[in-house]
Amino acid sequence: MKIFVVLGSVNALMSVVLGAYGAHVLADKSGAAQLLATWHKATTYQMYHAMALILIALLVKLWPQVRSIRTAGLLLLLGIILFSGSLYVMVISGWQWLRFATPVGGCSFIAGWALLTFSVRKFDRY
Repeated sequence: MKIFVVLGSVNALMSVVLGAYGAHVLADKSGAAQLLATWHKATTYQMYHAMALILIALLVKLWPQVRSIRTAGLLLLLGIILFSGSLYVMVISGWQWLRFATPVGGCSFIAGWALLTFSVRKFDRY
């Protein structure tokens, strides 16, 4: 349980710090509007899923026997890394070849939320 609280808190912290970086540093770059829009999407999705990781920690505490909850949390973490991470790196470096990772991260988010949804049916068993 603790690991998901730590992962959620660290990602929430990073989202705020990276959001401030984007607002103060990226605004001076050429093409700033598009860069800032992409950066904002990355920080927003990171924050939403950071909060979800903290929720996962609470669900793990309530239903420790339901292992699929942990797997859902790991999928959400993978989504943060691939989705938000690829957007951050693309904005900073201009490496457009990383575009392949963004939809994989999005699919990881979808899979994590779907797995969490289907895990609910196991809650009544315990």
